[in-house]
Amino acid sequence: MSLKSTNPFTGKLIKEYPSHSDLEIEKLLNNSVDAYQSWKRVSIKERALLMKQAAEILRDNKMKYAEIMSNEMGKCITEAQAEVEKSAWVCDYYAEKASEFMNPKNIKTDYLISKVIYQPIGPILAIMPWNFPLWQVFRFAAPNLMAGNTGILKHASNVSGCSLSIQEVFEKAGFPTGVFQSVLIRGSETSKVIEDKRIAGVTLTGSTEAGKKVAEAAGKSLKKTVLELGGSDPYLILADADISLAAEKCAAGRLLNAGQSCIGAKRFLVHDAIYDEFLSAFKQAMQAVKLGNPMDANTQMGPLANTSFRDDLHYQVEKSIEAGATCILGGEIPDMQAAFYPSTILADVKPGMPAYDDELFGPVASVIRIKNDEEAICIANDTVFGLGAAVFSKNLKKAEKIAEEIESGAVFINDFVKSDPRLPFGGVKESGYGRELSKEGFREFLNIKTIAGKP
Repeated sequence: MSLKSTNPFTGKLIKEYPSHSDLEIEKLLNNSVDAYQSWKRVSIKERALLMKQAAEILRDNKMKYAEIMSNEMGKCITEAQAEVEKSAWVCDYYAEKASEFMNPKNIKTDYLISKVIYQPIGPILAIMPWNFPLWQVFRFAAPNLMAGNTGILKHASNVSGCSLSIQEVFEKAGFPTGVFQSVLIRGSETSKVIEDKRIAGVTLTGSTEAGKKVAEAAGKSLKKTVLELGGSDPYLILADADISLAAEKCAAGRLLNAGQSCIGAKRFLVHDAIYDEFLSAFKQAMQAVKLGNPMDANTQMGPLANTSFRDDLHYQVEKSIEAGATCILGGEIPDMQAAFYPSTILADVKPGMPAYDDELFGPVASVIRIKNDEEAICIANDTVFGLGAAVFSKNLKKAEKIAEEIESGAVFINDFVKSDPRLPFGGVKESGYGRELSKEGFREFLNIKTIAGKP
């Protein structure tokens, strides 16, 4: 069996990668365990030097890694370059912060010795998606490798070139053999790796259904998991919002990566008092985005990752229109090669429609008219998801108070939702559990150990 990487713009096969055999997987797992036994004893200072080197390799080869991403999954080359830079940033961040995050904590009790220490737990399996094929991996790898764990990457099968490139970065940076490895297998083969006794924990970024399967497999072995799953992020545009700013940020949040983002802006809850004005400005911002060859620096939005994803998205749009939604913009498959889908706006969106209930993984915006702030909060929370949200208002205190009422892992005010190494990232409800990034994410796969003693 082999894994195929196909260019979503040209439709041409890039390369076939042979899947790892059972014997190769066995060797890979043993390498990870063996590497862990020595890597956990390497000083944080030494690990940091290697992680800083990984960041430099990324920056020095930015175009090389950006082109691999664009060719394999259709990301605009400018966005791909930014992703490489962001991946380097997270490497630098944890190289600088790991020592602080692992500092023992003394706690005053009746014991003479009373402290909490933080220790690595072993090989961590990362199951990662194709939409941000470098960033998603480095935000897992940088903290875990700095903490003393080792990493095994099971990447999406259509971005095997990215997967091997990430392993290459760590190898060139000087990380010991086995500290970070890519395993090339299909999704159906993943459970046997999850259940293997040598795997200490599992992290997944992907769909809610994939998360449930991974949680089930890991739960059978009582293994810690972190799940970052789907989202249907609500953006609340209140009556006192800066309409120009809101339209700009909402369009950017919806169209980033051709709308293929779990934290992409998806549902837009607009106050009746500014509804028409906002919709006009939003439509203008959405339709201004230029479709084209993702390798062209002037292109602002490339194709979806494949035609199957595009067809699924279009089906959701058609079903929503059949149920009463009004198509304000787009909504038709363009007469272009590859899996392009246009910027699309659906208005009059109501419960029962895919545009209201489901995650739309592409450049489609669902606009909902609201009467007041209370209704906006109610509709924002009327979803099985809880990953991100945004509030637009000139009254920062009011926006902050509303943000506290929204059931999600993050709420941004007057900006679109984004991940940042300095801030915890993750969701609630069917958007998953656990956190990545910041101190909270760093400690997810550590043994938080209490040591207490008397003379």
